[in-house]
Parts: sequence; structure tokens; C-alpha cells
Amino acid sequence: MHDQDLLWTPSEEFRRQSPMFSFMQECNRRFGLSISDFTGLHAWSIADRENFWTAVWDFCGVKGHRGERALVNGDLMLEARFFPDAELNFAENLLSRSGKGDALVFWGEDKVRDRWSWDRLAETVSRLQQAYRALGIGKGDRVAAMMPNMPETIACMLAATSIGAIWSSCSPDFGEQGVMDRFGQIEPKLFIACSGYWYGGKLQDVTTKVSAIAQRLNVPTLVVPYAGSADAVVAATPGARTLDAFVAPFEARPVEFVPVSFSHPLFILFSSGTTGVPKCIVHSTGGALLQLIKEHCLHCGVVPGEKVFYFTTCGWMMWNWLVTGLAAGATLCLYDGSPFAPDGNILFDYAQEEKFALFGTSAKYIDAVHKSGLTPKTSHDLSSLRLMTSTGSPLSPEGFTFVYEGIKDDIQLASISGGTDIVSCFVLGNPLQPVWRGEIQGPGLGLAVDVWNDEGKPVRGEKGELVCTKAFPSMPVMFWNDPERSKYQAAYFERFDNVWCHGDFAAWTEHGGLIIHGRSDATLNPGGVRIGTAEIYNQVEQIPEVLEALCIGQDWDDDVRVVLFVRLAAGASLTEDLVKAMKTRIRTGASPRHVPAKIIAVADIPRTKSGKIVELAVRDVVHSRQVKNKEALANPEALDLFVGLEELRS
Repeated sequence: MHDQDLLWTPSEEFRRQSPMFSFMQECNRRFGLSISDFTGLHAWSIADRENFWTAVWDFCGVKGHRGERALVNGDLMLEARFFPDAELNFAENLLSRSGKGDALVFWGEDKVRDRWSWDRLAETVSRLQQAYRALGIGKGDRVAAMMPNMPETIACMLAATSIGAIWSSCSPDFGEQGVMDRFGQIEPKLFIACSGYWYGGKLQDVTTKVSAIAQRLNVPTLVVPYAGSADAVVAATPGARTLDAFVAPFEARPVEFVPVSFSHPLFILFSSGTTGVPKCIVHSTGGALLQLIKEHCLHCGVVPGEKVFYFTTCGWMMWNWLVTGLAAGATLCLYDGSPFAPDGNILFDYAQEEKFALFGTSAKYIDAVHKSGLTPKTSHDLSSLRLMTSTGSPLSPEGFTFVYEGIKDDIQLASISGGTDIVSCFVLGNPLQPVWRGEIQGPGLGLAVDVWNDEGKPVRGEKGELVCTKAFPSMPVMFWNDPERSKYQAAYFERFDNVWCHGDFAAWTEHGGLIIHGRSDATLNPGGVRIGTAEIYNQVEQIPEVLEALCIGQDWDDDVRVVLFVRLAAGASLTEDLVKAMKTRIRTGASPRHVPAKIIAVADIPRTKSGKIVELAVRDVVHSRQVKNKEALANPEALDLFVGLEELRS
């Protein structure tokens, strides 16, 4: 790295004013330490996890009873328990303030604007909480929502978690089967849906879909007015009520908070569905709260009253990340719809008008702004903006450069990476260190992150598997319907014993930072959205002309694009009409994000002797990498069909 790759250095004033610096000083005083920099702070946070996480709880002001024990069975990943004697409530921690000040600000493209005070949020949560209880919803029950990223969604989540219920959400652009593949597994007691939504300036009708899902789930349905007619959706959906009708019998009163254990289930998030229906990943109340409040308060430096924005849908774990900013006392700025509706300026208009302190987005969005020719640095007043975060896919070195040249020159840029599996970040930014072009600043505090080779040895300066060698609070409690924890163990601990293997290619840098080189498993990640191949196969293989399909993510233009290979029935050919039919089927049955960028016909598809198709082997061939274990294939000659395909060059 050359000096020109040094993009930003925190001033001494910036460092000393950061909550992370104050936390470091507090730990020095409390535990008799002499830590002076992030490297030392991280090393201590790994060496003394009990005192570190206790200090995070206290410094960040977590509400609840902590208990004396901070960690038991700490050396065993699957048996470790953080704060086993604690009792707390997630919603109580997020409803951290009161009054007429803004808790939530909302823009729905250029169609809708709204503001919610802390008092309005608490009053809505109270009425929803009472309505939930009237339905018989209580501790451990599931509440599932197919909703836009709007204030009502947060209120519905807080009402559920206030009584110890478990929250799960997805975005309204998912198809019927995509929703059922998720919510059908967890058997919710209530289904929440919007009346419609805006995307790209167009009203998206959901009436038929909501009605079909509600009937298949066979539970009461709550319809939240947004776009379109809530009354029309209710009329088409047996057992449905509008939000107003649902809460009408109840007056607002102080919200009640049911205390739960640290490990009590809080959120159910979903894996991509690569090898079948998505896995239901259950996250804990204390683990999610403690890890996320650490990221907001310490790594992002959020202080009460600051405006925090993240461009996300309710089907991405960054929504769960964003909402926890309330626990830091932040005002959340929500956006739903296309980030380019009506044009590419809208999110920067929003940032200027609301004075964002933190602007979170995807690497693909930064790239799209760059390619569009926009220069927000000259067109917008972004003086309030001190931190920009990027995730979803690795931010290219060119993306780093553009942020400083085209958006703001004096800003901390934090490329971050983690995932649905931990509902947080393994690697991210910190306010005590410089930003180097193309690099993530470093690992998260309390996380024993490393890079290992295939032999399970730590490596420096070369690519390897991103691992975490010690237990941490935001590990999933379990997978739903996995009583023996066999799926859980296979997902993370099959590769290396008692070590979390995350499925990312990564490398350390000379500055102690990291570079993520993409996924090392078969998960597709276009534009930073984790999607699964099985969900695509479920749709396209229902088309008579398609006998079999195989899908991979191809590295393309600093991102990943979805490529679908199909083996067609005798006499069928890949016409424009057939391609259109497949894309339409995938778009409506799964989601728009699942639609492949390329569809290519092949004569055969490689599979194992047990009949399983081998996505990873095909992906390796497409990227000119060596394929291991060819002897496990029933038809290894089929791999030759994927070498040097002309269609993959454009």
C-alpha cells in the first residue's frame, strides 16, 4: 500500500471524542489496564471476554438485571452461555427515550413522508401489545410480517418483543412461495402485511398474494395501510383487520415489558435456501442486543439524538441492525422503495434535509451512484455526515476512492461484513484507526476473527477462510425445527472443530485490516442480498421445457451476478420467449432479486453419485479455479461444458 491509499486519518480530537475512546479509558480505570489503541483494545476484548462484555453492558447502559456470571463454558462454541443469570427485555432497551423528539423519520420514495416522536412510538407499541395479548399471543409465540421498512413495522416488532414473542420479517416483494418457505416453517400466530407498496414510482398491488398467504398460514392477519387500499386487502382476506380496527379497543398506557433470559429467542432470520427451504436462524434477545449496541455505540460512535440511516428492506439483517440504533438513543431515518426514485439524488436529498450522521448503504449502490455521474459532494450539503458504511458485497477500491472524491472528503468510510448468521458484523470500522483504500478497518471487539487455510492454520497476506475461534454472544441460539442441532453444527462447525467457519474468502492486510474476497460457499449474493439457488430451482423447474437447472454467482463488475444454466427437454430451445417465461416465473414466485442476469442452455449438468448437482464445482470452472474431488462426480465430463463459455464474457 502506498501513501495515496491512505484515504482518511482520524484527528486526535475525533479519536478522543469517540465513545470507543471513552470506553477504552473506562476499561483502563476499571480493570487496571494501560490500553492506548484499537489493537490493544481488541486483543484484551478477546483475552478477557467476561470483563469485556460486562463492560459493554454497563458502558452502553443496557437495561435489565445482568447477574454475576458473564460467561460459562466459554471454551466450547456450542455450549458457551453468556450472562446465564440475566433478565432483560429487548423492547425496553429500544424504547430508550421519551418526549416529542423524533424517534423515526420515514420517506417512501417521493410519495410518503412521516415522523414519529418517541411518545407516539411508545403509545402505538402499547396499543399493539394489548391487541396481541387479546389474540392470545405471548412469550415464545411467533409474529411474522411481510412489510416495507416503515415506522409501523418497528412498532409491530417492539410490541411483539415487549411480551417475549419472537419476530420474523421479510419484504413485500417476495412471492407467495418465497414467503411460505419462510413463515410456513415457524407457524406464526399473527401475519402482518402492508396494503401495497411503492417501487420505482409504481404502486405494487399485493391483494391476491396477501390473501393466499394468510389462508395458507391460517392465522389472523393485520393489514397496515400504506399504498393501495387496506380495505380491499381486508375484504379479500378472511380473518383480516386493518391496523386501526386492530388497536381500536385499546387506549395507550405505559408499555409493559416481560423480562426474559439472555438466550430467549428474539428474531428468526432466514438463510438463503441454497440446499432446500431456507434455514430458520434463531437469534437471542441478549446476544443480538449486546452485540448490536456495541456496534452502534462503540464502532459507529452513535450518541443520543444523532440521525442514523441504512438503506435496507425488512428481509435483510441490516434492518434488524438498523432498528437497534434506538437503543443508542438515535433517531432512525427509514426509507422504502427504489433508491433511484424519482432519481439518483433522493437518498442524498434525504441525508441533507435530515442531517444524517451515519449513512449506511450497499457497495452496489455506491457503484451505481458513481456510474451515474452524480457527485453529491458538490450538489448536496453533507456537513453533518461523519460516517458512511457499506456492506452486502465487498466495496471495490474504486468505490472507496469515489466516496472520498465524489461524496465527501472528510468522512470515515467503514466497509463492514458479517451476516444473517450472526445478525451483526465480524469485521467493520472503528473511529481510532485510518481508512485505507479497499480495506475493512478491522475485526469487531470481542470477536476472535482470523483467516485460516485449508489445513486450519492461521495465514497472513494470503486468502483463506474467515473464522471466529472463540464463542461470542450473537451466535444463533438454534435453528428452528433442529432439535439435535445437527443442521446448526453442519452450517458452521463442520469444516473446523469448535471453530466458526463463516463461508467468506478473506485476507489480512499489512495494516491489520481485512479484505473480503466474496463467498466461499454456494450462496448467491448479488447486490449484497443473500439468495438461494433452491428457491430459483423451485420456480424454473416447474416449466415443462426445463429438465434441470444449476445456478451460480459469477464475479462480475465488482459484484456478483446470478447465472442460470438449464438443461432443456428434447426438442426445446432457449428462445427469447422461454427466457422471458423463466424470468417472469422467478420474479413472481421468488422475488425480483432472484432473477438471473444470464440464462444459458447446456447439454448436461454435473452431479454427485447420489444425484446432487454440484454448484461449487461449476462456479470454480467458470472462474478458472481447480475443481477438487472430481472423483465424487457421477459425470465429471459434464464440467467441460462450462469451460470458456462465450456467453459469460459479456
